[in-house]
Amino acid sequence: MKISHFLSLVITLLLANFLQAVDKPNFVFFLVDDLGYMDIGANNPNTFYETPNIDRLANSGMRFTNGYAANPVCSPTRLSIMSGKYPTRFDATNFFSGTRSGKFAPAPLQSSLPLEEITLAEALKPLGYKTYFAGKWHLGPETHWPEHQGFDVNIGGHARGAPVAPGRYFSPYGNPRLKDGPKGEHLTDRLADETCKFIEENKDQPFLAYLSFYSVHTPLMGKKDLIAKYQARADKITGEEFADEEQVLPGGKERKVRIVQKHAVYAAMMETMDAAIGKVIKKIHDVNVADKTVVFFMSDNGGLSTSEGSPTSNLPLRGGKGWLYEGGIREPWIIHWPGVTKPGSVEDTPVISNDFFPTILDIAGIPVKSGQVDGVSLVSLLKQSSSLSDRLLYWHYPHYSNQGGIPGGAVRDGDWKLIERYEDGSVNLYNLKEDIGERNDVAAKHTDRANRMRTQLHNWYKEVDAKFLQAKKNGPEPWKPLD
Repeated sequence: MKISHFLSLVITLLLANFLQAVDKPNFVFFLVDDLGYMDIGANNPNTFYETPNIDRLANSGMRFTNGYAANPVCSPTRLSIMSGKYPTRFDATNFFSGTRSGKFAPAPLQSSLPLEEITLAEALKPLGYKTYFAGKWHLGPETHWPEHQGFDVNIGGHARGAPVAPGRYFSPYGNPRLKDGPKGEHLTDRLADETCKFIEENKDQPFLAYLSFYSVHTPLMGKKDLIAKYQARADKITGEEFADEEQVLPGGKERKVRIVQKHAVYAAMMETMDAAIGKVIKKIHDVNVADKTVVFFMSDNGGLSTSEGSPTSNLPLRGGKGWLYEGGIREPWIIHWPGVTKPGSVEDTPVISNDFFPTILDIAGIPVKSGQVDGVSLVSLLKQSSSLSDRLLYWHYPHYSNQGGIPGGAVRDGDWKLIERYEDGSVNLYNLKEDIGERNDVAAKHTDRANRMRTQLHNWYKEVDAKFLQAKKNGPEPWKPLD
């Protein structure tokens, strides 16, 4: 080949790669830890907390009222976002590495996102994306941290699920992937600043910026001025703060559940987190990439309402983090796709965290084939061009949660939701349209439906090779699904 022809080919290929890169949209993903569905103003006009930036994001994009996490605790849901698959396929069914026994021992737990699994970051990199992760990772040991899973930059992501030492939410952080800032610097502010810096530096190429807040997870710590602000407001709210929440199992223990939002420290954490989101969104506008940046927002599980300070209430949703009731798995869900999502639109179709992976790849121009992942692309919903075909959503949590939740599985089919309890195999059936609080079990009234949904759930167990409770040494054998 002549040199001139060779140079022409090289230039053509470089130009093609450049055009491919500049055509691709950017992605910013906000994942909040332990945020309840009823915590944000967009879902609850009467919320105790102030979330103006999240509410503006909802008003500019599409808000999903039936958006779910794939699990009632953090690590499995995070894995589902990264892989597009149900965490049960990996035996990653509890937070890493959470083991807690009750009457029976929990199911076997795999405590890492397998390196051989193609992550969201790894799927985008061949298209020229610069990939960035900041905040809580909690998906395995050091060999499995973000830099080993396709992310070019890792700010603060490691094995721990919360800031625990020595300054916790304030520097010094003691984080192996985050240098300490000035004493007293706030972790949430720092992560937002680092994300803004990444966006500034990569505004001329497509990027994925995944900001995974440690907030509003325990330890409950906030800025003193904000705590004082909300405490003055909380002091004016009277009435009972807690009620009993029963496990509804033979020998089940009663547990207190928060029924009023008035926790000043949690409110302070909420405001700081919301301000951080506002800061990042402002940076997107300041560097003139807002019109080609798709923004996602959700939480990894429901609000913490039954333990560890019980800082928030999810009412009218029942339960919270660690429970298969709606309070534990229904999440704030927002997607803003400039020029596509209708501002202020609301979508009621049930969706789940597995869906983010194929949706992001579809927007980037990489349709995911059926069977490659468990999620589905939501592009048709975002464009309001067509509805999704009917499908079932599933949950599998074969563990005793730190928050009092019991081992079980669940399936949602339209307005109907069935919960199966793994200690004894009993089921509860709820019509969510009529009973969002899941207080009226209608399994005895609708036996055919309950039996059908139970069979569907058991068939799914087989498909994903689900594991179940184990017998303790010299103890009785636990219930197992029927063949």
